[in-house]
Amino acid sequence: MIAAMDVAGNPSSVHGEGRAAKALVERARAQVAEAVGCKPQEVVFTSGATEAARVMERWPGPVKVQATAHDALWAQRREGEGVPLYAMGLANSETGIVTEPEAREGALLLDITQAAGRIPFSFAWSGADFAILSAHKLGGPKGVGALIVKQGVDFAALTPGGGQEMGRRSGTENIIGIAGFGAAIEAALKEQADGVWAEVEKFRNILERLLEESARETIFVGKSDRRLPNTSCFISDGWKGETQVMAMDLAGFAISAGSACSSGKVKASRVLGAMGYTDSQAASAVRVSLAPGTSEDDVTRFAQAWARQHEKHRARAA
Repeated sequence: MIAAMDVAGNPSSVHGEGRAAKALVERARAQVAEAVGCKPQEVVFTSGATEAARVMERWPGPVKVQATAHDALWAQRREGEGVPLYAMGLANSETGIVTEPEAREGALLLDITQAAGRIPFSFAWSGADFAILSAHKLGGPKGVGALIVKQGVDFAALTPGGGQEMGRRSGTENIIGIAGFGAAIEAALKEQADGVWAEVEKFRNILERLLEESARETIFVGKSDRRLPNTSCFISDGWKGETQVMAMDLAGFAISAGSACSSGKVKASRVLGAMGYTDSQAASAVRVSLAPGTSEDDVTRFAQAWARQHEKHRARAA
């Protein structure tokens, strides 16, 4: 990204400086294509997965959405006539549960934002017509992502204008962000091949065992399902998720609640509700994410700190 800052040309220009900028963009396009198993010409750079999901707005027929899909997809469901588009997440952002796509009528959009770089995936073999992802989930920069479009699938441009990105998303490309995206996804692919995520999964399982030992009533969402190797979503019913987040933040750990804040009102997780959990359980969920470099000492210290806070909560509730 630092090297890309020195490239002053516009990728749409035909002079030397423009060609140098274009080369950076095309190199990143090839890196993304290799990592997700598609052709380079099927990669359309965007500002992130949320913008890429706007392809759903341009679908001429009804849009059906998986009940546990990310809000960026869920908000765009609609009825109508014609060939349906079904949108779903390959891996859930709150629980880490992996859902394999099934053959169905119509077109398929896969949100691979959480899964890309962490589990094997091939767009060419997935049966999908579209896929969306963001760089920052791979350790890349924020504000850049991609829409993958199966060759031969036609749709109205995400953004009309100058015709950049093969006429599918106009606007001068974010060269620095795109270069970072390419580098990050290439590194993520190497980590996957080197077995780094298997090590992360081992520590995730140790963490859950330690938490269960300190609080037997803890519910681990999706424990019997296939999950991302780095994600643990667990419920301590009656102990609000946002309270746990604050307590663990003070203890030096950054986690997230399984609930979302909107206009100052805390709402129970829609995803967990759709899975059959009660409002109380859904509001008492937190998500812990591990990463390459997380150690057994890290998860042990976290489990000990969480157990202390859990004991305090139980004492107050008694």
